[in-house]
Amino acid sequence: MNKHKTLVITFLAFTLGCEQPTTGNGPLPPPGERDTLSAGEGSHSHLPRRDGKLASLPRMTEVYQPVGLDTFNLPVIDGQFVEALENNLDLLRLQPRKKNQQVGSLRITYEELEETIRTLIAWQHTKPFGLNEQLEAHQIWGADQRSNVRFTGYYTPVIQVRKEPKGPYQYPLYDRPLEWEGDLPTRREIEGKNVLKGMGLELAYAADKVDIYYMQVQGSGFVEYSNGQLDLFAYNGTNRYPYRSIEKYISDREDITPNNLSISGIRRYFKQNPTLRDTILFQNPSYTFFTRKRSSQPTGAGIVPLTSGYSIAVDRRYIPLGSCLLAAFPVYDRKKHRVVRHEYRFLVAQDVGGAIKGAGHVDLYVGVGSEAARIAGRINYFGRLWLLLPKQPHAQFISEE
Repeated sequence: MNKHKTLVITFLAFTLGCEQPTTGNGPLPPPGERDTLSAGEGSHSHLPRRDGKLASLPRMTEVYQPVGLDTFNLPVIDGQFVEALENNLDLLRLQPRKKNQQVGSLRITYEELEETIRTLIAWQHTKPFGLNEQLEAHQIWGADQRSNVRFTGYYTPVIQVRKEPKGPYQYPLYDRPLEWEGDLPTRREIEGKNVLKGMGLELAYAADKVDIYYMQVQGSGFVEYSNGQLDLFAYNGTNRYPYRSIEKYISDREDITPNNLSISGIRRYFKQNPTLRDTILFQNPSYTFFTRKRSSQPTGAGIVPLTSGYSIAVDRRYIPLGSCLLAAFPVYDRKKHRVVRHEYRFLVAQDVGGAIKGAGHVDLYVGVGSEAARIAGRINYFGRLWLLLPKQPHAQFISEE
């Protein structure tokens, strides 16, 4: 997941960030168009900066801090979110069951995650005015420990492939090499030296290795054969090398100057400068392997279908898979060139990502194909995030007001 930087700063994203989200046509149909926050409205008295950050917030002393849920103008729990919640129940059943997870001073149990899901399902198709009597919110401190959390977007690509190398279709998508001894090879060794060739790991062949690269960044994707058949190529692990952003590498070089650092901008640059393609791609040694699944729905690391607009990828050390969360999601106004407000949205943690590290970054899933790619590329701004858990007796809350 990865993306841009404003002509070099606004686009650093997807895995790190992206372009700018729109209002109105928005990244996705907002769950609760009226449930918004802006300067002077509701519980927000802070005007967001252009990037959505709230300035002058106090530093938090714990990773999670309890906040009274009665101070929030919560969105309606619609049918699509209920579907995501039911998938969350399946996720908990499929995951290895742990007694609890300690994050800072907060102990999170499997039973609490399950109870939260069932509580939210019980409020379906309603605006949950009394939810504060059953659940409590725990605000995460973000990357700056002042509650600012970066939201980026990701999607499921669709690329054209052939089952055998033919014509321009010469670039293989690989299964994971289970028989490999020692450290797995780097991207340069796999793509530049063909060290996996002839091992029977080729799943299909694409016409452009850049398509493969961005499918790896997203973690999975659909492949389409010449007869129209679609297969889902799901994430099957990596070579365990750290992810390095090619966008950052490009922005640090004065001799490499694409018009912008969006996916489309980088693609155009590679077409105009094909001799630099491998040099740039090989800066990221991380390589993702796939496995073929005959499925119509993309799944995340939680092994359940992802729901556009609700499923997020997280760092599970801070946010357990199967969690339900409330977000103050940034809304960007392209005419004003800034985040103008935040809107409340419910989210579910159902995936992980190589570039999603720490307590200050989550990635929102926005769907399949080229339109989803455009939408995902416009999400790279800051909001806030609360983990929802069953209400505990004698909890000490901090008001949002």
